[in-house]
Amino acid sequence: MKRLLIIYHSQSGNTERLAAAVYEGALREQEVETSLKRVQDAGLRDLLDADAILIGSPENFGYMAGAVKDFFDRTFYPALGHAINIPYALFISAGNDGSGAQRQIDRIVIAYPMKKVADAVLCVGPADDTVLEACRDLGQGMAAGLSLGIY
Repeated sequence: MKRLLIIYHSQSGNTERLAAAVYEGALREQEVETSLKRVQDAGLRDLLDADAILIGSPENFGYMAGAVKDFFDRTFYPALGHAINIPYALFISAGNDGSGAQRQIDRIVIAYPMKKVADAVLCVGPADDTVLEACRDLGQGMAAGLSLGIY
């Protein structure tokens, strides 16, 4: 069975709402084992076991959350030699436009390497029904891609 890892950081609760919607969407595909973890609780083993990853972060000062950066700091060097060549996509909660966080995460994950397979879901301001549905679609789309062998 393919494994989908969803990791996120949230302080205000907005990114957590996005993560819950992503997870809900992924669960629509029953042939994929999906796990949802706060980024502080995820580590190298989770990354090595994943066939795909969805990463959620708030945009703080035009950058990803420090906890998300910490995940990369904790896993990058230990992951060298493992070729973490898995598909990824992002969901970002932003007060501005989210492009800074998106750009920085995209730059880091290339080095693992991971391959971007979907556009980021960017939520500017509080999560509304439209963005939550986009998150459900993102989760389901990634899980379906795994289930069908596309990724």
